[in-house]
Amino acid sequence: MSDNILCKQCGEKIVGRLDKKFCDDLCRNSYNNKIKRENEKQIIEINRILRRNRKILKQLNPEGKTTIRKEYLEKLNFDFKFHTHTYTTSLGNTYKFCYEYGYLLLDVDKKILLINEQSYMKK
Repeated sequence: MSDNILCKQCGEKIVGRLDKKFCDDLCRNSYNNKIKRENEKQIIEINRILRRNRKILKQLNPEGKTTIRKEYLEKLNFDFKFHTHTYTTSLGNTYKFCYEYGYLLLDVDKKILLINEQSYMKK
C-alpha cells in the first residue's frame, strides 16, 4: 500500500511509514514555504507599499518639517491609502504616518505638511 503514496512536493514515491506526506525534510520545508508565501502575498505587497511610502517621506523631509504639493507625492507613486498609524491633535488635525514619518493634508492649495514623529505623539 505504501507504493501508492507520493510526495506532496516532488511527486516521488515515499518509502517508510504509511502516514508520511513528504519524501524528505527538503521537500517538506519547500512545500510549507510555498504555502506560506501564497498565504502572505497580500501582507508582502502591503509592506512593500508602506516601505516605499516611508522612503518617499524620508527623502522629502530631511529637516523634520516641510511643506510640499500633493501632486509631487503622487508623481513619486506615494499611495495615500496605506499608512501605519495616525495621530490626532487637540485641534482635530489627523496626521497619517508611515512608521516614523508623517504627513498632514492641508486643504489650502492641496499642500501637504511633512513631519517626523515626536515623542509626545507616541502612545
